[in-house]
Formats: sequence, structure tokens, C-alpha cells
Amino acid sequence: MKNLVKHLDVSIIEAFGTQIRGELILPKNSNYSETRKVYNGMINKHPGMFVMCVDVADVIASVNFGRENNLLIAVRGGGHNGGGLGLCDDGLVIDLSGIKYVRVDTSNNTVRVGGGNLWGEVDHATHPFGLAIPAGIISSTGVGGLTLGGGVGHLSRKYGLTIDNLLEADMVLADGSFVTVDKNRNADLFWAIRGGGGNFGIVTSFKFQAHSVKTVYGGPTLWPIEKTEEIMEWYHKFLNSSPDELNGFIATMIIPGPPFPEHLHNKQFCGIVWCYTGNMNKAKEAFKPILAKNPLFEHVGEMPYPSIQTLFDGLMPSGLQWYWRADFFNELGSEIRAQHLNFGSKIPTPLSQMHLYPISGAASRVGAEDTPWAYRDAKYAGVIVGVDPDSKNADKITKWCKDYWEALHPYSSGGAYSNFMMDEGQDRVKASYKHNYERLTKIKRKYDSANLFSVNQNIKPSE
Repeated sequence: MKNLVKHLDVSIIEAFGTQIRGELILPKNSNYSETRKVYNGMINKHPGMFVMCVDVADVIASVNFGRENNLLIAVRGGGHNGGGLGLCDDGLVIDLSGIKYVRVDTSNNTVRVGGGNLWGEVDHATHPFGLAIPAGIISSTGVGGLTLGGGVGHLSRKYGLTIDNLLEADMVLADGSFVTVDKNRNADLFWAIRGGGGNFGIVTSFKFQAHSVKTVYGGPTLWPIEKTEEIMEWYHKFLNSSPDELNGFIATMIIPGPPFPEHLHNKQFCGIVWCYTGNMNKAKEAFKPILAKNPLFEHVGEMPYPSIQTLFDGLMPSGLQWYWRADFFNELGSEIRAQHLNFGSKIPTPLSQMHLYPISGAASRVGAEDTPWAYRDAKYAGVIVGVDPDSKNADKITKWCKDYWEALHPYSSGGAYSNFMMDEGQDRVKASYKHNYERLTKIKRKYDSANLFSVNQNIKPSE
């Protein structure tokens, strides 16, 4: 049984405060309520203490303090986690948001990023050099959480997942020690963090391989929801026979409002958001078969890469109610397409939606045991999200999301991309790592045998 922060003697907390440079935030502090907010407004946890770390020394001191006092520990980077796993009730939150820097090395196109950075900050720093790192689709997402879980986004087909571009990391382990991991140093740990989440330590610094991406050609195309089955069947064949330079994720969705034209508002659609990274002189030619499908609306064109990364930021601000469910899929057969039409026609609120992200191209050419990310053979990482600003709609969006997932799950590959999961229990975690789970439990035992880092998609140490 873990101790509670509130049961610690005041003198112990005060002594700890003298060991760190960052701020200690307790429930009595005026900024506590604001500090405990995360991206998902449905999360309502009350930590016993926040340590707002500003450097690695703060992280080491925090880990030692939490371990020595038998506290429940959560680690927060960007705070985007769907299940709110960057927070914990009555425990210690080690917050990395003060550890921010982005250093671009143009001699080898590598980028060093702090453990508390957001992807928008990384894109801002790399774009002037004509470089980009494969990441997600919302710029306010934290680098740490997205990377440690895998990292699916607009560049996945061309350059792989985010973990496929991770070269090195600095970590604070459960015993308070500091290590650097790469393919030659602590190689087992380096393998584990490329998809195994925050189970093995706190990453304070990431080093990535960046790629030459300055301008992309892309944007959304929309068809009436009634065309979902037809468009999904075409999309599956078209995308999987297209060159890696073309990426597109498909969705069932409602257009909630601006920046889309008024005549589309509050109507249901099957949409695809495209991103082409090839020769811009050949982009229009590449999009001819897409536009030949006569979308009801299209807004595709040439844009700076950071623009497509921020395309949906305005629609999805922090603090909305979110409920997530996810699965991997190998194909989009007739039964699957029928369920997408069915539930896509019943979307309960304007921001609720379903996405299927392709895992084809470069992302599929990494071995199934080369990283913990076991589903390299899956064609899609699917996610269903119930989203709304009003907490009164929480039950409605949750029910739609669960019903949609339960209708599709029998046709899935069995596991899910961990970054798209809520707190769903051990069986789901095991299913999501499949044949790599046992190896992960052994590495967990080696580096965190007491399961100090347990507030995550938890991989329990082997016995």
C-alpha cells in the first residue's frame, strides 16, 4: 500500500523543497487547481504534490523522494494522455514541463529535445532548417508521451513511427541513477522505451533523426457519410498501392464549425486528411485520383509542414471532455465498413470522431521484434473518441464510443496503440504488446523491480 503525501510530516516536505530548483505545488497553493488540469477535461485527479522540475537534478531528487517515502508516482510531460496517466490521486506528480530545449545539429540532421517539450515547439525549431521529425497530428502533444508509446502521424508512411527515428535518450531510473541509452549503451533499455511507454524510467532528453521536410501538399477531403463504405473500400486499395510519400488518415466525423464553410457545419462526413511529402512539382498529379472521387469538399494544397501539424489545434483545445477506445486493424472488409457507416451516422456531438491511421510504408518495414511495437503487420491504428466541451455530455459520448468499439472489436487484430488507450486493465496491455510482452516484463524487473513507475499502461515486472 502506497503512502499518501498528506500523511508526510511537514518537515520532510520542507527538507525536500530545499533540494530542488523547481516549484513544489501542494493542494493548499493557489495555483494547485490550475496545475492539476490536463488536456482531457474528463480527468479529475487530485495529486498530493507536484514537483515542477527544471532540470535533471530535480528529477533525480523527486524519484528518490518518492521511492524513499513509498509514494505513488506519476510522470507528466505534455499532459495529453487520454487516460490521464500523467496524474495520480494523493501521490507525487513529477512534471517535466520546465525541461525544454530544442537543439538542431545540421551536420547530421539530428535534434536534441527536452523531456518536457511539445511537438509544436520542436516543429518551430526544426522548420527553418527544412527538417521535421515524424510525430502526431496535434502540435500541443507532448514529445515524451507520444514518443514512448510509438508515435503515429502524417510522416509515418515515409519515415516510420517516431520511435523509429529515436537515436538516444537520457533517463532517470527507479533507483535515482542517470543513464544514456542507445543501440550500444544499455541496449535492452533502449529497445524497451521505443514503444514500452513510461514503464522503465523518466526520459529527460531525446535525440532524434530528422528528415528533409519543409513543404507538404495536403489537407482534408470530405464525402457525405452515406459514401463511407465506398470511400473506405477505395481508400484501402488506393493508399496501400501508393508510394510512401503519400499519407492519409480516414475518419468518420462531423464538421463542428469554422474554419470549414458554413454549409458543412453539423453534418456528418467520411473524411480523409492527406499529407504528401514528395516532389511538389508532382503533387497535383498525385492528387488526381483523389479528386476524381469527387469529394463534396476539398481543401488541399501546398503548405509548410508545421501548418498541417497545427491544422486541428483550434478545434481541439485543452480541457474538452474525451473518452478514447482503440484497436489495430489488418483490413477494411465489408463488415467493418458497414459498422463505420452505422456509427459514423450516429456521432453524438460535433467533435466526436473516428480515425484510422495507416501503418503501411516505412512503418511496416520495421521488424515486429525490433521494437516493442508489435503490430507492424497491421494496416491501421484505429481510434474512436467521444469529445465535447460540456461535462453533461460525458455519458453520451462515452456510450457512443464504447458501442462503436464493441461493434468493431471482433474484426480487430486484438491489441491497440497504447497512446490511444484509457486505463483499460492488464489484459489489454498484454494484448497490445503481444509477443513482446514477456521480454518487456524481464527488462522491467531489471530496471524497476518494485514497479515504482506504475501509473502508465503498466508492464508489471516478471516474477
